[in-house]
Amino acid sequence: MRLKTLALALAGVAMSAVAAIAQQAVTPAVVYDLGGKFDKSFNEAAFNGAERFKRESGIDYRDFEIQNDAQREQALRNFAQRGQNPIIAVGFSFRAALENVAKEFPNTRFAIIDSGVDLPNVQSIRFREHEGSYLVGVLAGLATKKNTVGFVGGMDIPLIRRFACGFVQGVKVAKPAVNVIQNMTGTTGAAFRDPVRGGELARGQISQGADVIYHASGATGIGVLQAAADGGALGIGVDSNQNGLHPGKVLTSMLKRVDNAVHTSFTTARAGTWKAGSTVLGLAEGGVDWADDSNNAPLITAEMRAAVTKASDDIKAGRVVVHDFMSNQACPVQ
Repeated sequence: MRLKTLALALAGVAMSAVAAIAQQAVTPAVVYDLGGKFDKSFNEAAFNGAERFKRESGIDYRDFEIQNDAQREQALRNFAQRGQNPIIAVGFSFRAALENVAKEFPNTRFAIIDSGVDLPNVQSIRFREHEGSYLVGVLAGLATKKNTVGFVGGMDIPLIRRFACGFVQGVKVAKPAVNVIQNMTGTTGAAFRDPVRGGELARGQISQGADVIYHASGATGIGVLQAAADGGALGIGVDSNQNGLHPGKVLTSMLKRVDNAVHTSFTTARAGTWKAGSTVLGLAEGGVDWADDSNNAPLITAEMRAAVTKASDDIKAGRVVVHDFMSNQACPVQ
């Protein structure tokens, strides 16, 4: 009996030691998509999540900003070879590269944002962007005085069309007669880092009467928001809270909590509870929302606040189902 007790005790000590080593061995890394970690939007949200983990844990991380598509696989492999673990790929365009590298390094944990890789060492993290876009659409529909609003997307792909479709649905629920002008910046990844073109598109929409413009275009959106502010229109930011870029001239921002996804992946790896698999984060899970702070408070009326709160509650409860362009690529309203 004593030997059995001792054996169990030693086993417990051994397991604790392994867990402690695993925690100490966490060496996170982030590879950002085109547009860079200071794009004030998608990539910067990932950066903020990594920074929060660093502050809370005292564990530093490494990161890399790719400059072209050819660097995707190279960056992931270099980090894996150096022992970084876990490694997060920020963006759907990393899918093929991550699938290749994750197979080569089965003992390294990876995560990808906005796409799926079905491997036992990969977390696939997606968001219901259409739900958050619906909320800011409700606000836009109630805020417009000219009955015309705009949407500027980055790369013309189903994921960005999902933002647009959710936005239009929210606008039309708030005010069916509102016209929604839609433009996409381009057909390659460069469309997410072209603020000059973003500004041009926004000015074009303003000339057609748009007085509220929502962008889902990464760093391109910096130009969209600037043009909206300069042109007397209200901008709507995306991914990160962009209300503070032009206080009083940004109606709100559609928050996509990439920061939470990165922070959670790193934190669970440290705690020994990291799990591979697919996760989808919507309003109910706290994955998307609208930004409400002192920068946009004067712009949000009591009517608007009540409407967006009701819309959020209805979506969470399942009373309203926002059409997902990624599931059925035909938006029910235009």
